[in-house]
Amino acid sequence: MQGMSTLLALPVLRTEEPETLLYNGNIWTVDEAQPRAQAVAIRSGRFLAVGSNAEVLPLATARTRKIDLAFKSVLPGFNDAHAHPVESGVQHLRKVACDTDSIEKIQAVLHQRALQTPPGEWVLGFLYDDGKTPRPINRGDLDAAVPDHPVLVQHRGGHTAFVNSLALQLAQVKDQTPDPAGGRFEHDAAGHLTGFVGDAGMQVFFKLISNKNRREDYRQGAALISKLFATKGVTSACDADASTEDVQGYQDARDSGKLAMRLYCHVSAASLDHFMAAGMHTGFGDEWVRIGGVKQYADGSISERTAWLSQPYIGIPNNYVGLQLSSREQLYETGRKAHEAGWQLATHANGDLAIDRILGVYEQIHRELPRKDPRFRVEHCTLLTDALIHRMQALQLIPAPFSSYVYFHGDVMHFYGQERTQHMFPMRSFLDAGLRPTDSSDYTASPADPMMWLQSQLTRTDMKGNVWGANQRITLQEAIHCGTVNGAYAAFEEGLKGSIQPGQLADLVVFAQDPFKADPSELLKIRVERTMVGGIWKYES
Repeated sequence: MQGMSTLLALPVLRTEEPETLLYNGNIWTVDEAQPRAQAVAIRSGRFLAVGSNAEVLPLATARTRKIDLAFKSVLPGFNDAHAHPVESGVQHLRKVACDTDSIEKIQAVLHQRALQTPPGEWVLGFLYDDGKTPRPINRGDLDAAVPDHPVLVQHRGGHTAFVNSLALQLAQVKDQTPDPAGGRFEHDAAGHLTGFVGDAGMQVFFKLISNKNRREDYRQGAALISKLFATKGVTSACDADASTEDVQGYQDARDSGKLAMRLYCHVSAASLDHFMAAGMHTGFGDEWVRIGGVKQYADGSISERTAWLSQPYIGIPNNYVGLQLSSREQLYETGRKAHEAGWQLATHANGDLAIDRILGVYEQIHRELPRKDPRFRVEHCTLLTDALIHRMQALQLIPAPFSSYVYFHGDVMHFYGQERTQHMFPMRSFLDAGLRPTDSSDYTASPADPMMWLQSQLTRTDMKGNVWGANQRITLQEAIHCGTVNGAYAAFEEGLKGSIQPGQLADLVVFAQDPFKADPSELLKIRVERTMVGGIWKYES
């Protein structure tokens, strides 16, 4: 039966000579008509034929490059459906990496950067995770490390930061300063600022930091991060909040031959008018760089405890329920304008109240301006109820969760509690409802590592062995489908990629071990040996 499905596709393409042929593979195609294959033929960056060795090898000519896969496991290239690639790439070039579990080590690297920083200039850190250090870093820690420069260390989730006393002084933020709308300045029990600032509270400090990034920085950042993603088997990604500079960076990296993955770019709401004035909307671009949806924010972060919840966080004083980042009116006005102009809508909403709000906005827009197949997206879409999922079914909405959070951010799940985690990142519930969830890292918020996605979804176990919401476990086949085909569907690109079948883009990953034979709790240990994008190896170990 496998041979029959392949041969049906071969006559149409048989007169074309393959440039590359991979054989002796253990290929999981994610193509329901032919799930397993041994060989693929490739021409002009696309799969020409897929099937057994006996079917595909005869297509080779003397000019065909033949590669023996030595029976290694092969999957379609993964699609990181929500990340911040070029922004994180520029951060890697410009800022101090603080991804360690030691406050002392963070202080040391910040102090070293300060010694190299001209007087009066900011010392900037990123990739910090307060769930990984014994306690959150604070103003006193930063003062001790860098007393004579303003310091801002951003949480890897992107919604909170930690600043020193000089930064607070420059921003004129004092113990008595009220929280800004959609933001937070944290105080200790004595009423003094701790240095922790949340969401809109960060903007007060960002306004004081001059942006010295050049066009070349964005090109280098896009090239650097796409190479990093390729080492993990990611061949496509959605930039979840791209500026005009970000999109230009991807184009420049592509034009210089340095872009190692494909991009679908949600544009930030702040940049929407610029793109609309140019007559652009969702779908503009090519198979390497394409314009996606318009990105808005309804609330904050799960890992940083600023998501907007109906019930208070556990262990945080004053019945704290997180932050609302946009009013319903703002979400509706921007959403309607964009939808009417042909844009996909993609809104960040983590907590159940935020999801309820954006569903109401989408429902209203859909009633007023019905459009066939709008593929409304909710980015993250973390804490659900049965009623919310039922409303999502009616809209055939696309949830874009980051299921690796169970594994990577299990250290903060206690703020939500066991009962709530049964309804967080609810992949089983999404699939049972007939929805098409994607998979993502939200990098820098968690590593861009599909093996972490798969292990997290199959086990719902964090790195310390704690289980959070075992009822939401799914199978390996389902998880791979979410990370490949569903990611393509969320970007209107299911006809181009997501599976290994004739006509699709030749994007695939070769693994050192077979994921189907591995213990689910060991998936993260499986190494990527090679990553191919468009018929070209973009990574080889």
